[in-house]
Amino acid sequence: MSNIEKSGTFKLGSRTVKRLGYGAMQLAGKGVFGPPRDRAEAIAVLREALESGVDHIDTSDFYGPHVTNQIIKEALHPYRDDLVIVTKVGAMRGADASWNPAFSKEQLTQAVHDNLRNLGLDVIEVVNLRAMFDVHGPAEGSLEEPLSALAELQHRGLIKHIGLSNVTAKQIEDGRKITNIVCVQNQYNLANRGDDALVDQLAAKGTAYVPFFPLGGFSPLQSSTLSDVATRLGATPLQVALAWLLKRAPNILLIPGTSSRAHLRENLAVSDITLPAEAMAELNGIAKGA
Repeated sequence: MSNIEKSGTFKLGSRTVKRLGYGAMQLAGKGVFGPPRDRAEAIAVLREALESGVDHIDTSDFYGPHVTNQIIKEALHPYRDDLVIVTKVGAMRGADASWNPAFSKEQLTQAVHDNLRNLGLDVIEVVNLRAMFDVHGPAEGSLEEPLSALAELQHRGLIKHIGLSNVTAKQIEDGRKITNIVCVQNQYNLANRGDDALVDQLAAKGTAYVPFFPLGGFSPLQSSTLSDVATRLGATPLQVALAWLLKRAPNILLIPGTSSRAHLRENLAVSDITLPAEAMAELNGIAKGA
């Protein structure tokens, strides 16, 4: 087993978590829709993650929908005191597995209650509002109404902290006028560096940045440079890609997902990888087409 303590820690809301966590998206079926192929393995993955030291799980009730949260509850409830569960609202799944906006006050309130019920919680540590102006990436648009709706639920004691997902720098600054934003969850990885400046801005403010699709998502990262560095370090390319993120900025919290215990062990082993300066320089060039 790897010692994920080496990954370091960072503050997430009022809690401090290890920088290497777990994302539950892949516990659902194909396309993050429907039940998993192997529910017993999904449960085993979650239990091994916690046994290995993971104390931060990212999920959403629109994964499945409802599937991942129900599996988390079955596997881990009653939860350890040190476990931080973060969820997302703002989207819903269509019968055809489409991803659709769910931004109204009524929809957001229902989503929070669905998360509470399916996770077996009385209060959620962090709820991220996922902007859906463009399902493929951040796009400008006002988040005042949905964020105000979540702030109201926060005042009612159903949510401790609020974060944002799939958002622009302007939306984050506007959001801070409504409530404290404790984390930002955007797509970011070795080849997708559009948030470089934002990562550094958030680090300066002590705000956690949680990259989704840290390994490229549905199209895994592929690069001859990445493969060459991995070969020299005796690691897999995807392990090196995760290690790069850990070294990129101290406020980055990783939530790589998997439905396999073997793959989970590979992901958690990245805390043992040391990237020398020359390797970092090579990897930094990937986004520039090197």
